[in-house]
Amino acid sequence: MTAVRRRRMAGPLFVAPFLTLFLLLFLAPLGYAAYLSLFQNRLIGGNVFVGLDNYTQALGDPQLLHGVGRVALFFVIQVPLMLLLALLFALALDSGLLRLARLIRLGIFVPYAVPSVVAALMWGYLYGPDFGPFAQLSHDLGLPAPDFLSDGWMLGSLANIVTWEFVGYNMIILYAALRTIPQELYEAAAMDGAGAWRIAWSVKLPALKPALLLTLLFSVIGSFQLFNEPNLLMKIAPDVISSSYTANLYAYSLAFTGQQVNYAATVSFLLGLVIVFASYAVLLTANRRRTP
Repeated sequence: MTAVRRRRMAGPLFVAPFLTLFLLLFLAPLGYAAYLSLFQNRLIGGNVFVGLDNYTQALGDPQLLHGVGRVALFFVIQVPLMLLLALLFALALDSGLLRLARLIRLGIFVPYAVPSVVAALMWGYLYGPDFGPFAQLSHDLGLPAPDFLSDGWMLGSLANIVTWEFVGYNMIILYAALRTIPQELYEAAAMDGAGAWRIAWSVKLPALKPALLLTLLFSVIGSFQLFNEPNLLMKIAPDVISSSYTANLYAYSLAFTGQQVNYAATVSFLLGLVIVFASYAVLLTANRRRTP
């Protein structure tokens, strides 16, 4: 084999392991799920090809529509608060005015290292209306215990758990983006008389737009895939969280509890399309704002 041919083969050979795993672990299961979504398992006739009937049924399914709407409301409530906190923490750490900055940065990031299952169990204990510390403190003060697991509070309680988990992750992304800003920009702004607040507003925030867009896209995907937290809290609040509380939880319940594998595949595909369209809408909006 000549040296030129070896160089030409080097690229495909390096990429081949990734492409093989991508095909086996992503594209093949995705294709099989698409295949399943076109069938129905009937009592008489077995597995029958029905075309797009499952999709027609899903588009009119109130449980799926309510689950998607609930997750969309969760996104509107939780994501802006989470990204705002992450931005404030990143700016504070980058300012260099905080003492013990490394310890503070580690403390904010540590919740992300806690598995979501453990986080949901921990907060479920804290939310407990009978045994939780908030309830015990309220009883000691002679006040009614806050019912964080009620229907009116549940979405906010879930938002609090997810915010606690992912503020540190988003903060690290934004903080890393801040560290790439050339020091000359700060010096030029200071020479023009800009103070700390003006530098943050006119220099740092514009430079953070790509990183903020990245965190927003991750948040879109994560919000519509909400599963672990409601699935675990459902055990202690079954009257509030049903098996269709979120679209992802609904697909899981259909597949593993209701044994409706074909319809579960359909719901999963529709949820994936919702995520794609929502992500595209975010990118389109961001690009239009950047276009003069």
